[in-house]
Amino acid sequence: MWRHIASNALTFLVVIVFLFGGVLIWAQNTYVSEGPLDQAICVQVDRGTNFRRVSETLAEDGAVSSAALLRIGADYAGKTAELKAGSFLVPEGASMEQIVDIVTRGGASTCGTEVVYRVSINRATVQVRELDPASGRFVEIAEFNPAEDEVPAAYTEVKAEADTRYRVALAEGVTSWQIVQELGQIDILDGEVEDIPAEGSLAPDSYEITPGDDRTELLARMETAQERILAEAWANRQDGLPYDSPEEALIMASIIEKETGTPE
Repeated sequence: MWRHIASNALTFLVVIVFLFGGVLIWAQNTYVSEGPLDQAICVQVDRGTNFRRVSETLAEDGAVSSAALLRIGADYAGKTAELKAGSFLVPEGASMEQIVDIVTRGGASTCGTEVVYRVSINRATVQVRELDPASGRFVEIAEFNPAEDEVPAAYTEVKAEADTRYRVALAEGVTSWQIVQELGQIDILDGEVEDIPAEGSLAPDSYEITPGDDRTELLARMETAQERILAEAWANRQDGLPYDSPEEALIMASIIEKETGTPE
């Protein structure tokens, strides 16, 4: 009788082991396989939140099939404590493994709202834009001239959000004086600019900024970018050009740009 009981117990143990192994294989495959999300979404991770709350939100949004499995996978990968605050774009069909990587990777938010301070030759504007997850493109929410228009509520609201991104975009042809004047209108920047940089020394480009950045330091970034661009252009110049220095070439390029008005 005891032999019969022992045999049954052994059989039962073998079945349990096989079932447990099967569950592990299923869980692992589910964790790394394509997820149920049929359209990209933005996931907001607030400061101080935990992985349980984020996993439940993802399950409610249809991004994962099991909040518990997502947490188990994240814990097994040692990433539960690496959750980052921000707004993150979760693409269509993202696996649990990919989603865990997205919300723990860190860096700038990949979704949500951005404010663009545009400086052009004729005017300066502030644009408030929000990313549409479905199209992957930014949609304009508000636009205003900080020197003339009333500040819209949308701008005030996004400034209060921790994950809002900011950048300054300089158009071709703007003068150093214009840039300094417009940077003075950007209310998230600090510091006073004592000297206007030399004309042509600031690279027209897009610059990421954060609240509290110093205006003089931002101008220094623009000068460094222009020095890099000019050095590369000078190094790759054609032979026989009638210029003795990169500065002479820059002056001629500026004259040609203003006189012709065409990219060529």
